[in-house]
Amino acid sequence: MSQHHVLKSLALVAAFTSTLAPSVCHAQTGMMELKGAAMPITIVYPTAAVAPVQMLGPFQIKAALGAVPAKGNGRLIILSHGTGGSAITSFDLASTLAAAGFVVASPEHQGDNWRDQKLAGPESWKQRPFEVSKAIEAVMADPRFAQLLDASKVGVHGMSAGGVSALAQAGGQWSIASLVRHCGANLKADIGFCLFGLRTAEEREKRAQSYAITSNLPADMEKLHGGPAERDPRVAAVALSVPLSAIFTDESLAGIRIPVGIVEATEDDVLVPRFHSSRVLKVCRSCVPLGPLTGANHFDVLSPWPDAIARPMAGLSGGAFESKFDRARLPASYQRIATFFQQNLVATKP
Repeated sequence: MSQHHVLKSLALVAAFTSTLAPSVCHAQTGMMELKGAAMPITIVYPTAAVAPVQMLGPFQIKAALGAVPAKGNGRLIILSHGTGGSAITSFDLASTLAAAGFVVASPEHQGDNWRDQKLAGPESWKQRPFEVSKAIEAVMADPRFAQLLDASKVGVHGMSAGGVSALAQAGGQWSIASLVRHCGANLKADIGFCLFGLRTAEEREKRAQSYAITSNLPADMEKLHGGPAERDPRVAAVALSVPLSAIFTDESLAGIRIPVGIVEATEDDVLVPRFHSSRVLKVCRSCVPLGPLTGANHFDVLSPWPDAIARPMAGLSGGAFESKFDRARLPASYQRIATFFQQNLVATKP
C-alpha cells in the first residue's frame, strides 16, 4: 500500500462528522467534530447515550457519534497529535479520559496533519501552542460544552511532536539553533528524529549538511520560542507520551513549575529516550514518570493501527511500526495518564 492509499484510508475517517446524525444507541463515550472552529477539532466526551462497536474507515471504535454531552468532572483536556497525525489514532486514550469524566478536544494542527504536512517541523512547532489556546476557546464557545466545563484548569497531552505543544504550554523554550546543535552532535545516535521522513539518500545528505555548522548561527535561529509569553495560564497540567523535546533548553525545562507526567517507550528509535523523554525527566523538577513502556517503540503509544495501515507505514517510518510490544498493556498506561490528570486538575475535598 502506498502512502497515498494510507492517507486515503484516513480520509474516510475524517469524513464521518459531516455525514453521521446523532447516534440512537447508548454508550458512555460520545464523539463529534466541532463545527465553525478555525481548524478541525474532534471532541470525545461523556454521554448518556451508548453505541455499538463500529468502523470509521479501517479503524474500530466504540462511541456515540454526535450524541448529547453529559456532565463529567468539569475539566477539559487538549490532545496534541504528532507529525502527520489525526484524532482517531489517539481515540483509545481520549475514550479513557472521557470515561474518567473529562471532555477531550483534539485539534488538527494546521499544516502538520494526516492530509497536509507542508508546515511539518519548526513552522508547525511555532504555532502549535497558540492552536492549543484556540482549541480551548473554541470548546468554551460551544454552549453544549461551555455549560459543563470550568476552563480555569485545563490539561494538555502531547504525543511526539505534540510534546512541543505541551512543553511550550508548560513554559519550556526551544530554538532552531538548539535543533541544529543537537543534530550536529548526535546525528547518528538520534537519526530517527534528525532525518525523520526523508526517504532518499539525496534528501538525507542535504539535511545532514544543514547540521554541519553549529556555531555563529544567524540571530533568527537563536530566537527562543515558547516560554512564559506563549503560555496559556489556564493550562495547569501536562502529560507527554514519547515527546519531541531535545530542542528545549535545560534552563527552561528546569524552570517548569506545573505538574508534567511522561510516558517513555524504551525501544523508541524515532525519538531516542535519552535525548528526549528521559532527558526531560532528568532536568525538569516538576516532571514525574508515567511509564515506562518496556519494549515499546515510538508508535506503540497510539491506538492500535489496522494491519492495512500499520504494515505500509512500517516501511515509511524506518520500521518504527514493526514492534513486538504487547499492546494489552496500553489500557493501563492510558489509565495512568487519566489518574495523573484527575490528581492535578480535578478539585478534591478533604
